Amino acid sequence: MDALIDLHAAQPFWIWLALGVILLAVEAAFSTEWLLWPAVAAGIVAVVTALNLPLGGFWGEAALFAVLTVIATLMSRRLIQRVNPGDAPDINARDGRLVGERARVTETFVDGRGRVFVSGAEWAAEIDGAAPPVGESVIVESVDGARLRVRA
Repeated sequence: MDALIDLHAAQPFWIWLALGVILLAVEAAFSTEWLLWPAVAAGIVAVVTALNLPLGGFWGEAALFAVLTVIATLMSRRLIQRVNPGDAPDINARDGRLVGERARVTETFVDGRGRVFVSGAEWAAEIDGAAPPVGESVIVESVDGARLRVRA
């Protein structure tokens, strides 16, 4: 522990830079989106220590790191909400994007159950009323797990 304290006293820039790189590496590996801003804050603290600005030692640097992390995280949340509003469809939610799509019947509907092909995959489907023959189109109304609700 004494070696780490001595290293920080001699070269605080490298300690903060190493912390920033480690946080950035973990963020890149796991894509949590939570470690990016602390990594940026650690980088800023590294630059501030390299400029020899008076921060009051380790505790002043740690306080600056904490404040920068909170500010950057809060600002990023506002930015993300502006760029990607919550009511916009999630591009990774494939099931939600299927609603309203046209599907092709691939297996005859028996007792309201059959199979359709949509968005590059075949799905189990349910329909109310008269079912179209194989090869005809239907519209996806909703998604219930791995089953689509369709209409002619």
